[in-house]
Amino acid sequence: MTQAYTQETGQLGDAPQQSGSRIGRLFDRLRNDRGIWRRGLVLAAIAVLLALVMVLHADIPNRVGNLGSLLETFLPWLGLFLPVLLVLGLVRRSASAVLALVLPVAVWLNLFGGLMFSDKSGSGGELTVVTHNVNAENADPTGTAKDVAASGADVVALEELTDSAVPTYERALAGTYRYHTVQGTVGLWSKYPLSGTKPVNIKLGWTRALRTAVATPRGEVGVYVAHLPSVRVKFNAGFTAGQRDDSAEALGQAIAREPLKKVILLGDLNGTMNDRALAPVTAQMRSAQGAAGDGFGFSWPASFPMARIDQIMVRGLDPVSAWALPRTGSDHLPLAASVDY
Repeated sequence: MTQAYTQETGQLGDAPQQSGSRIGRLFDRLRNDRGIWRRGLVLAAIAVLLALVMVLHADIPNRVGNLGSLLETFLPWLGLFLPVLLVLGLVRRSASAVLALVLPVAVWLNLFGGLMFSDKSGSGGELTVVTHNVNAENADPTGTAKDVAASGADVVALEELTDSAVPTYERALAGTYRYHTVQGTVGLWSKYPLSGTKPVNIKLGWTRALRTAVATPRGEVGVYVAHLPSVRVKFNAGFTAGQRDDSAEALGQAIAREPLKKVILLGDLNGTMNDRALAPVTAQMRSAQGAAGDGFGFSWPASFPMARIDQIMVRGLDPVSAWALPRTGSDHLPLAASVDY
């Protein structure tokens, strides 16, 4: 009995040594593998190039197909290349490829780590606003209006309104919002009185932007609602955004002339905060999502959000929280934010 026990103990005791021996042999093979630094040089070069593209994205020219703006619209998604390059580097057993990957990982984390891994949202907020591109082809405007009203927002901006759908939204929102205005294809519903309402010329030939003053309990706030022109990705023309860019310039000029110190912009800008073409607007306002949101806050397309082209931006106000609301009958998600004066 004693002998049998001793044999079993000896067998169990040998196992760690064998495991350690296997690991040791693995490290020996890697240490003696003279090609470990020579293999995967192409992968290493791709990793370095990826890092440079992210660092220098603002310097990529728009002259050819608006390539710079197209890249900036989907810039966070370049992070998907990182695990692919890591797997390929491990498969190739390339120390060069794995080490070079440190560069794009560091750059991506610097650009988007704060959005990806931190929740900056707080609680409360003195004023809650919502913006929603309701989609001109929305088959259920009544349901969409009720969903938006259920958010509890004090102010709601709707874009892509059609003449036939406006009465439906007016009826559905009348019980919650006493005051409203519709200018062209954009509208604003508010629990507080409106004044100084007027269309904003964004160089389209028809009205897709408005300005009004909302008389909140803490004073007037200038509110802009805008729906900038759509952009297209065409095989023969690239990322066509000339009209959108001109409208962004006109909208930025209108906001710059706004006499009220507290300003909110709500709308579908058909561009992200990274898109340089929106600089006339983004240079003078803060993104509620960037300042007080959780994650990227992508809003389009609603079925699989890939970009935040709908925006809530402020000037002279402090964002407290920002979030996306549940999907409605639109191809965009509604967005909400709360702010303090």
